[in-house]
Amino acid sequence: MTTPEPKARAGEAAPDAATPARELKSAMAGFVTDFKDFTRDIHTKLKEQDDRMTKLDRKSMIAGARPALAGAVTEGAPHQKAFEAYLRSGDDDALRGLEVEGKAMSTAVAADGGYLVDPQTSATVQSVLSSTASLRAIANVVNVEATSYDVLIDHTEMGAGWATETDPTAETGTPQIDRITIPLHELSALPKASQRLLDDSAFNIDEWLAQRIADKFARSEAAAFINGDGIDKPTGFLTAPQVDNDVWVWGNLGYVVTGTSGDFDATDPADAIIDLVYALGAEYRAGASFVMNSKTAGAVRKLKDADGRFLWSDGLTAGEPARLLGYPVLVAEDMPDIATDATAIAFGDFGNGYTVAERPDLRVLRDPFSAKPHVLFYATKRVGGAISDFAAIKLLKFGLS
Repeated sequence: MTTPEPKARAGEAAPDAATPARELKSAMAGFVTDFKDFTRDIHTKLKEQDDRMTKLDRKSMIAGARPALAGAVTEGAPHQKAFEAYLRSGDDDALRGLEVEGKAMSTAVAADGGYLVDPQTSATVQSVLSSTASLRAIANVVNVEATSYDVLIDHTEMGAGWATETDPTAETGTPQIDRITIPLHELSALPKASQRLLDDSAFNIDEWLAQRIADKFARSEAAAFINGDGIDKPTGFLTAPQVDNDVWVWGNLGYVVTGTSGDFDATDPADAIIDLVYALGAEYRAGASFVMNSKTAGAVRKLKDADGRFLWSDGLTAGEPARLLGYPVLVAEDMPDIATDATAIAFGDFGNGYTVAERPDLRVLRDPFSAKPHVLFYATKRVGGAISDFAAIKLLKFGLS
């Protein structure tokens, strides 16, 4: 058998099938054919996938044509949804199943079987309390986690003396520190609603409950901060012992008299207001405010100075308090009316003079059994209040002495 020659003999050309160009051309043609087949397979598979997705979209559109459920709206607020389910039907499964992400998200109260309100409801109650005409608007408000709050007061003067170069220095007096304890008392509200009303899906139970509790707590707090006797409630600043400001000592509130029983002095009615302002120490006047009720404010609004100018001026913008002699006025309806020997006007730096201590949590216990067919909602909050600086508050007494 003759062996093929890969190379051409001298003077002869190599056969076409054996040239490198021919082999490369053949290989490229095969690659192009295989690539076209691969591309055709990819396009076929993509088209099949697109058809399947189109069919799934059509099925989803048909299923989505059904009416939307309310759960789709509240899906993003599981705490509020669970709390509303508890208020409406007493179902606490959703509350027990919530994940606790932090202190503010805690829902179960092991001790008394109640539950903390969801964060949105609690914030609503707090904002309403802050906006009411209560002493908490100008007082020092602190949040505590204990049963009481202690205020340490240094109200005595430290001794001092002049020294010489050679004489020995004598020992001087040291300051004395007092402790004022403000116990926290339980503030409660017990609104109720019929089960039929709770079952009505159009009824906003969160807003209703927050408003009812806020109204009750605001009225009770406002009264106690002014006139509370300290027995199972805060101690009001008007219940502290009162003495003439000329003989004032710590532990009492000093007062200034108008000189007329049950009224301002007819000759110079504005003098009593001016005397009250300057009875307060200069260190307190920068942050001081007047406190009086609406009837007293109506009488004070008519007062003029010697040049015929009104002492009272309204706020220049919405939300700004009225001012008396340049100081803001808080109209608190629990202050007494003008009467004989009544201390109807208070003036002082209440941020230093009165402290409100409260726990930041609000508890709600649902009771569907005690008042059938109504459902009771027992809401509690712990709050206390007392004078923390007796030198920071002065009173105007409508009397002779």
